[in-house]
Amino acid sequence: ARSRTVGELLAPTSPFDKKCGRENWTVAFAPDGSYLAWSQGHRIVKLVPWAQCLSNFVLHGTKNGANPVSTRLPRQSSESGQKNKPCEHIIDCGDIVWSLAFGSSVPEKQSRCVNIEWHRFKFGQDQLLLATGLNNGRIKIWDVYTGKLLLNLMDHTEVVRDLTFAPDGSLILVSASRDKTLRVWDLKDDGNMMKVLRGHQNWVYGCAFSPDSSILCSVGASKAVFLWDMDKYSMLRKLEGHHNDVVACEFSPDGALLATASYDTRVYVWDPHIGVILREFGHLFPAPTPIFAGGANDRWVRAVAFSHDGLHVASLADDKMVRFWRIDEEYPVQVAPLNNGLCCTFSTDGSVLAAGQDGSVHFWATPRQVGSLQHLCRMAIRRVMPTSHVRNLPIPSKVVEFLCYQI
Repeated sequence: ARSRTVGELLAPTSPFDKKCGRENWTVAFAPDGSYLAWSQGHRIVKLVPWAQCLSNFVLHGTKNGANPVSTRLPRQSSESGQKNKPCEHIIDCGDIVWSLAFGSSVPEKQSRCVNIEWHRFKFGQDQLLLATGLNNGRIKIWDVYTGKLLLNLMDHTEVVRDLTFAPDGSLILVSASRDKTLRVWDLKDDGNMMKVLRGHQNWVYGCAFSPDSSILCSVGASKAVFLWDMDKYSMLRKLEGHHNDVVACEFSPDGALLATASYDTRVYVWDPHIGVILREFGHLFPAPTPIFAGGANDRWVRAVAFSHDGLHVASLADDKMVRFWRIDEEYPVQVAPLNNGLCCTFSTDGSVLAAGQDGSVHFWATPRQVGSLQHLCRMAIRRVMPTSHVRNLPIPSKVVEFLCYQI
């Protein structure tokens, strides 16, 4: 089945615009669904109110060119009610933008650095931050409502390829870089760098937190998937199974599954707690043997995203297709065409998939299915129970298999 196109956002182009540098490497939705951020290429990040964007698609059809008369950044404090009226604006980050992440604070969550009582910034619950990872290794932190630059983090020596905030509202930020390291920052401690995670022997492409913020997954220019214990900042385990570089990763909403995308033409769905591959979604038929999967082919998988219903995975490959998979079916349930796709992510409510290419973003309606009561119960249990605990429950083996996503 073809996915229904919702709309697209196109970056303005000039006659002398170079194609190189216009790539949209990253698209992000705010946790509360208020904003969509996308990199237009050439240092520019566009912030668009998501509700307004959707209504424009409905009113004016699918295409929505970037408004040339962009709203100037409002110079008001975030307490002034600006957040109740989100407006479209542009941020010039000073260098090519490779990664974006929204973060919002939970005031009760204390900084992990307990010795310092005074801080430059007091992050309130009404604040929304945008982290931008740049080509020169810097990470800039912006206040979304005021457009003000809050912090400039400068420890990486190479491209910051990915960023992710801990979902618990602690404003712990993890960055993945081509300098082969992951760095952990505490924004509540004025952006203090708390830890450097070393283990990758080559470029790090992506990182993702588990929903409870206890585990970090990282992937890079190697065949291994790294899992880190974020309480001890130590490596938990390596997941082996891919035959080429692993470029993207994301946990399921209940934390029981981990999806990884690789240049070996496959998406694997793992049980991260025991390191077992539960599903394989292939993008080339027949699947290449390990020796051929390790080289260049026209089916490299570039991105993967887990839907909020826990039932669907979206993947984006070099064969100019976006695919939606059900985790319990072998073949895609929906597909859509996309040239030169680079990144994809689901909207906050899970109803739309956004995918970026050269300076533009395309949107599709996601497969809508009411989850069975069994699946909803499974997700509720798996949010609080790792696989080892589920296996020890005094319940029939078939129920254990179902809870462990093995049937």
